[in-house]
Amino acid sequence: MHIVLDAMGSDAHPRPEVQAALEAYDRWGDRILLVGPEAELSQAIHDVGGHAANVEIIHAPEVLEMTDKPARSARGKAQNSMAIGMDLLKEGKADAFVTAGNTGGAMATALFRLGRIRGVKRPAVAPTIPVQGGHALALDLGANADCRPEFLVQFALMGSVYAERIHAKHHPRVGLLSNGEEPGKGNALVKKTYPLLEAAGLNFIGNVEPKEVFGGHADVVVTDGFTGNVLLKTSEAVARFLFDLIRSEIGASPLATIGGILARPAFRRVRQILDPSEYGAAPLLGIDGLVFIGHGRSNAHALVSAIRVARQAVGKDVLPALREAIQTRLGAEAVP
Repeated sequence: MHIVLDAMGSDAHPRPEVQAALEAYDRWGDRILLVGPEAELSQAIHDVGGHAANVEIIHAPEVLEMTDKPARSARGKAQNSMAIGMDLLKEGKADAFVTAGNTGGAMATALFRLGRIRGVKRPAVAPTIPVQGGHALALDLGANADCRPEFLVQFALMGSVYAERIHAKHHPRVGLLSNGEEPGKGNALVKKTYPLLEAAGLNFIGNVEPKEVFGGHADVVVTDGFTGNVLLKTSEAVARFLFDLIRSEIGASPLATIGGILARPAFRRVRQILDPSEYGAAPLLGIDGLVFIGHGRSNAHALVSAIRVARQAVGKDVLPALREAIQTRLGAEAVP
């Protein structure tokens, strides 16, 4: 497979990206297309002791920084690593694009360079989150702060297709994030979306509160980007807080320290389950190309996980399935 990796995306670029590309070659035999300043990438490969023949460097002289204004920079920095990487995707020279860079910049660049799947009103960021008994797909978690009910219906459809293909969920359960389980609860957006999801032909289970989300009651959780992003960041912060608190309490007494040592394997497994780096990058569903966005703090392990998820999406024909679902299941309503 031909996977493009934005070598200038992570906070510590390009070293984590270079390490990930070399590890991906060792694991799958794929020569990752590393996009970024050629001289800097060549030096980074040398610094980590890698072989330049195991990756393919695509020169991109500009970098889209985290502080850049997404739309303005996507237009103004035409030679940035995201733009050139997505051009490879558009031209059919690559199968998927992975970045740990600016989410807004990736969204804007994808819209300018790749466009939306015909009929999609808004793309959505759809990370996989750990829940009781496995994992769930949640969308949108940051691309669209303000949404209309029809956007959420499309999120539910695209999320269902992705969950079927990647998570192997047959007829995935779709839940609408709300402050109460009963129909009629929620804000105006939730109340207007509820009947549309009931009529959408999906396995809609109704409203779900955060406790149901993390209790594993839904396979796909739908919400607007503002609420979803708050949910994601709150859950990550609570997880870090609990681990720090447990670590502090374990060191509070000799007996607690002994207990902590005995429980260390269990803590290690829990940390692995909650670690975002295990889930790789989140797909940007609705874009007419396979685009995956990772966390800015991604290390090499997280980026290898992102490449793994991108390879799965290519192998499972996620993009053709999304195109077909939008056109056939939403019918005339899908046409812009």
